[in-house]
Order: sequence, then C-alpha cells, then structure tokens
Amino acid sequence: MSPLLPRLGRRAARVALASTAVAVVSALALTGCSGSSNERGGADATVRIGLVLEPTSLDIRTQSGAALDQVLIDNVYQGLVGRSGSDGGIRDVLASEHEVSADGLTYTFTLRDGTTFQDGKPVTAADVVWSLQQVQDDASYVDSAQLANVASIESPSADQVVLRLSKPDSDLLWNLTGRAGLVLERAAKNDLSDSANGTGPYEVSSWKQGDALVFARNAEYWGTKAKVAKVEFRYITDGSAAVNAMAAGDLDVQTSVDGTLRSQLEGNADISLHTGKTTDKYTLAFNDRKAPFTDVRVRKAIRQAIDPKALIKAIGGTGVPQGGPIPELDPGYQDLTGVDAYDPSAAKQLLSEAGAKDLELTLTYPNIYAATIGDVLKSQLADVGITLSVKRVDFATWLSQVFEQPKTGERDFDLSMVNHVESRDFGNWANPDYYFGYDNPQVQALYAQSVAATTEQAKDEALRAAAKIVSEDAAGEWLYTATAITAVRKGVTGVPYDGTNSRLDLAQLAVK
Repeated sequence: MSPLLPRLGRRAARVALASTAVAVVSALALTGCSGSSNERGGADATVRIGLVLEPTSLDIRTQSGAALDQVLIDNVYQGLVGRSGSDGGIRDVLASEHEVSADGLTYTFTLRDGTTFQDGKPVTAADVVWSLQQVQDDASYVDSAQLANVASIESPSADQVVLRLSKPDSDLLWNLTGRAGLVLERAAKNDLSDSANGTGPYEVSSWKQGDALVFARNAEYWGTKAKVAKVEFRYITDGSAAVNAMAAGDLDVQTSVDGTLRSQLEGNADISLHTGKTTDKYTLAFNDRKAPFTDVRVRKAIRQAIDPKALIKAIGGTGVPQGGPIPELDPGYQDLTGVDAYDPSAAKQLLSEAGAKDLELTLTYPNIYAATIGDVLKSQLADVGITLSVKRVDFATWLSQVFEQPKTGERDFDLSMVNHVESRDFGNWANPDYYFGYDNPQVQALYAQSVAATTEQAKDEALRAAAKIVSEDAAGEWLYTATAITAVRKGVTGVPYDGTNSRLDLAQLAVK
C-alpha cells in the first residue's frame, strides 16, 4: 500500500495485529548478479516483489491483517468462488459452477473434478463443509460474522455443497471469495502460523520474518501451473528504500510506489510504471462518541476545513477525492464530494455556532503513513482556528489505543487516519461498536436492507441512501481513494495493477 493497513472487519478487534516488521533489502539479487534485472526468465525464474506490511503469522483463520489476504488468497488458498478482477465479478474456482435459488435462500455449488490440496490429498465435499462450518462456529476466526445468515451447510452428494440461508444475503458470494470461504483440509496437521496447505498455484516454501516470504510453484496444482518457479516477497516500509531497491535491480516488482518519489524511476528504460485503481480509503475517523465530535457542527467544520485536492497533491497525486464512505469501485458509489466541500469560512462559522473556540485536538495514526498527511491536516485545521497535535505511532500502539475496544469502554483518541483497504466494507458505518463510534439506526436499517436485497439495483439504492446519510452526517472525513503505482522490471508480465493492496493474484506472473 502505500503502506498496507490491517484488515478492519467487524471481527478484527478480537485478534491483535502485531507491529510492522521492517525488512532490509539485501544487495544480493536472487536471480543473477546484484543490481541486475531478473536475468533468468521462463519457467525457472524467481520474481522479487517489494511489499510494505509483513504478516506476523500466516494463520489465515485467526491472524488479522490485510497483509495475509494480499499474498495468500488466490495464490495459496482458494475457495469455491473467487474474484474476477476489480469490477466485483465472481468466478468459480474449486466449484465448477454455482446456482442461487430465485428466493436467494439456497446456494448450490458443484465441485470441480480433480482439485487437490498441496499435500496431494483430494478436495472433498466434506472438507468444504468442515471449512465453512469452522469459520461460522468460531467467532475468533476472522470474518466469522460474514456467514451469520447461513442456516445450514450440507453435502447432499460427493460433488455438491449446499448452503441454506435464514434470510437473503446479497454479500454472501462476495464474502465467500475471502477468508470466510477458504477451503482447508480437515485432516491436515500443519501449523497454520508458519505454513500452509492450500489448493492454489503456489505453496509457501519458506518464511524468515524480517527478511522474506518465499512461494514456490505448486508442481501438482490442479489448474494451470504457475509460470515462474518462485516468488520472493520482501517487506520494505520505507518508501525511499523501496524505490532505491527497485532502481538498483534488487526488486523486479514494487507495489505502492510513493508518488513523491516516482520521478526517481521515470526514465529508467528497464522499469515501467503503472497506475491502478483501488478501494483504499484513506479515512480520517472521528471518535463520534466523544466531545466535541458529538456535535455535528464540529464534525462538519472539520470536513469543510480540509482540502482533499491539496492533500492529494502533497502526496504526489496518488489519489482521487472520495467525499463519502463508498469508493468508486464498490456497489452504492455516488459522487458525494460536494457534501461539506472545502470552505474554510463556513468551517469557522460552524465552529463559532458550536462554541468550539480555540479547539485543541490530537490526530493519532500509524507511522507507516507519510508524515506529510499529518503536516497538511495540521496546517489546514490551523487555518480555521483548530490546533492539531499529530502523533505517529506503531501499529501495535494504534491498535490498542484506537482500534480495539478497551476494558474501560472508551477508545483513547480524538482523530485517527488509516487506510481501509477492504472492498465492500460499508458495514463498518452500520456497526456502532466499530471504532468510529457512529450510531445511526436509519443507516443500520438501510444497510440491512442492502444485504437482504435480491437484486443489484435494490442493493445499490439502499447503499447509496445510507452512504449519503453518513456523509451528510459528517460521520468522518474521507480524505481520498488511493491510486496505486506499481513499478515493473522489463520482461516481467502478468502483474496486476488494480487493488493490489488487498489482493495480489499472481496466477499470470511470468518472466520473458
């Protein structure tokens, strides 16, 4: 990501995410000479990919953090269905086909013939039923709540799995493309914290925390085999270090290139830069349970004091204004940038009406995000009379202080800024227990209506209505939706450019 943020789902607060591990890029290139591009192409190639946030465990069931979804889903673990790109399409994976009943209450999946786990064992309907049931029954599993509307999970025959719902759930297929739908082998005994036994085109070869996570081609993969022998993920939190590694030839791919540093790679004949769309929502969260944010006038004033275009320019242009809680790639998007648009004079008037004179606030955000963001916000709020103190902390501190629910019941922050990378996560605004603290029954009802919708049109209409209320209520401020810059070395193909901070599907990765 620009730095990759932890996955922020409803169950994430149950599982602590450890602090970021910094990887130092060595001068030794794995595929040839130091400082050179990947000289050994074809099926024997190793591709070195620079990422930001390293996982602290590989346990896809209980370890929160989008760093796992980014590399493990699609590449190592798969489900009955998967995503077909950034457009929100659904494709069959371990299922050869699926059918949804007209009333939206029965989902029937026909299993694909010949699928196997990486230990060589066949994927069975019993494995599928067990995998889904385990997630649903154990609230400590990430995204367990996404299967809440499933009343039963059964296998009427050796090649079919049937899910019956208590009420329609328009998000179910999408949820099954993520952690809630991953299929694991019931009889496997491997330690999920440092190994994996999935069904994907790659398998975990080694992991040395603080150094690299290495995937090897799954030679027994049931589908089209991976086109490279190995993929090595190197985790570099410093933007300058990442760009230097790419320029020096120590990386073949670098995701989330810092926009202010892109000029250092431009003009390099061995490197191409690609811009992709994301659902990365750089969100300025208000602690809505706490004064002065209990006053809508203060919330609106803060929004009107912020100029997203100036902020985007300061970070190198890698973003577009958002204006509301739903980004352009997600269902329910509408242009809400006109709501509480930049207007310092109006902001001052609202603060005066609220009696919020000489307001002093603290912004707390993870230090993997640029200091520039805090600097710009501090300056813009100062222009309307708000004194902003900026605290950049490590992830562990941010989690305990801001995100997780403390025993006292009060989260200790005024403002926070993080990148919510997940697609279709509007439900956070309909969850009063989420760290935003936003509680609006009308929004909650509309969100429930969107989930229960049996047509895309009805779903979109309910989400649009809910999102407009959230924006007009100034529940938070949506600074921008990030655009991702990916640097790719000459000869490397099949690299995805859209949504790479939440998913990095490397099925088509190749080296000429």
